[in-house]
Amino acid sequence: MRSSFLFAATAVSFFSLASEACPDYLNTEMRKLGSKEVINFCEAYPDRPLFIVNTASNCGYTHQLSGLEQLHQKYEAKGLVVLGFSSDDFFQEEDNEEDAAEVCFGKYEVTFPVMATSSVRGDTANPVFKALGEAKGYPRWNFSKYVVSADGEVVAKFRSDVSPDSPKVRATLASVLEP
Repeated sequence: MRSSFLFAATAVSFFSLASEACPDYLNTEMRKLGSKEVINFCEAYPDRPLFIVNTASNCGYTHQLSGLEQLHQKYEAKGLVVLGFSSDDFFQEEDNEEDAAEVCFGKYEVTFPVMATSSVRGDTANPVFKALGEAKGYPRWNFSKYVVSADGEVVAKFRSDVSPDSPKVRATLASVLEP
C-alpha cells in the first residue's frame, strides 16, 4: 500500500513539474479545424520545438501549405511540430469551416495539425498568438511563421513572403532541433 502511495505521489510531482516547465501560452486547449478534437499543446507536444503559422484558404500564399507539409514530413522524426492556425483576420479564410478544412486536408493533403479559425492579432488574438505577437510582433498578413524552441522560447518570426523551404527558415529550424 505504501509503495502505491509513493508511486502516486511521485507521478503527481512529475506531472506538476512538467506542466510548470511548459509556458502558459502553450498550456491551452484549442480545437482542430473541421474536428471536435481538442489539443492541449503542452500535453500533446511536451519538450518539442514548434513551427507555428497563421493560415488562410484564399490567400496568395496558400500554396505554402505544400511547403509546410514538406517541412512536417522532413523534420517530424527529429521532433519538430508544424502547427497551422486558421485565421480570418485578413478576410481570406473560408466562411464555412468544412470548406477551410477541405482546402487544408483535401486539396493540399496537409497531415500536420491545423487549429480551428481564430484571431491571431491584437486584443482578440488566441493565447498562442497573443504571446507570439508580444514576443516578436503580430502577423501583418497570412502565413507569418514563428519558430518556438522546445522550452517555449519564441526564437524567430518570418514574414509571409519567406517560404517554408527558405535557407533562413531551415537554418533556424536546425538550431532548435535535436542533433
